[in-house]
Amino acid sequence: MSVAFPASPSSVPSGPPVLSAPFALPPADRSAVVARLRAAGCVFAEDEAALLISAASDPAGLDLMVERRADGRPLEHVVGWAEFRGRRYTVDPGVFVPRRRTELLVRQAVELAPSGTPVVVDLCCGSGALGAALAAALDGGAELYAADIDPAAVRCARRNVVDADGTVYEGDLFEPLPAELRGRVDVLLANVPYVPTEEIGLLPPEARIHEARVALDGGADGLDIQRRVAEEAPRWLAPGGHVLIEASERQVPGAVEAFARHGLRTEVVTCDELYATVVVGTLPTEPHRDRPGEAGPARP
Repeated sequence: MSVAFPASPSSVPSGPPVLSAPFALPPADRSAVVARLRAAGCVFAEDEAALLISAASDPAGLDLMVERRADGRPLEHVVGWAEFRGRRYTVDPGVFVPRRRTELLVRQAVELAPSGTPVVVDLCCGSGALGAALAAALDGGAELYAADIDPAAVRCARRNVVDADGTVYEGDLFEPLPAELRGRVDVLLANVPYVPTEEIGLLPPEARIHEARVALDGGADGLDIQRRVAEEAPRWLAPGGHVLIEASERQVPGAVEAFARHGLRTEVVTCDELYATVVVGTLPTEPHRDRPGEAGPARP
């Protein structure tokens, strides 16, 4: 991963096959929709047109959706959902859109989660898709908690974690979580903001304009929030528990150093297909036998 900011959610959400529109749209009108999207710079104009047509309830609704997409709004905000790990999750306007590359973070969490019903916390949860997807992937489900500082994200996440019986709190990182979770968390998902402040202006308009800045801005080097998570995580993790963050390639040394400073053993996992990098910190079960901060090998 060679950039330090999330890629634009420019690909068309997949997921279950879309249904035909509940109204008849002449071929000429369908072509006009494609042409309008293509003129607005939509690379996948044909696919996006098909999705918007299927999602609209009537021609007027379609016109409004096409107008919003042509105006630069993320496709996920226009249709109201994003596909993540084969499931659809509600994404309200202004809420951070879960990226496909973040599936690596959830994939690693599935591998690391203990059997039974692990305690899972999803920090900076945004739409809540990560925690909900992890709970859905585990045979025994999860005791799921999530938190975000953005009220709009909290409202959205509460709808997405219903099936997992999850609880969503509003507040800054660990602050709103119940104190009884200290020392009990088996898996801590922390897809925190990691865009360096000066690079916010380089983001695609879909993210820069239409997603909350608080979900993007990671401070001068992009690692401010990650350092705070690394400092607090050992107090919340169960022995042998894991904290997982997403980072850019160039941020990995700083993220590993932050975990190591607070006694977490680290591993770096990369995936060329998803163009993703995840740093995993593990709280030793027997600290006197482990060397805090020793980094494990990177895995493909």
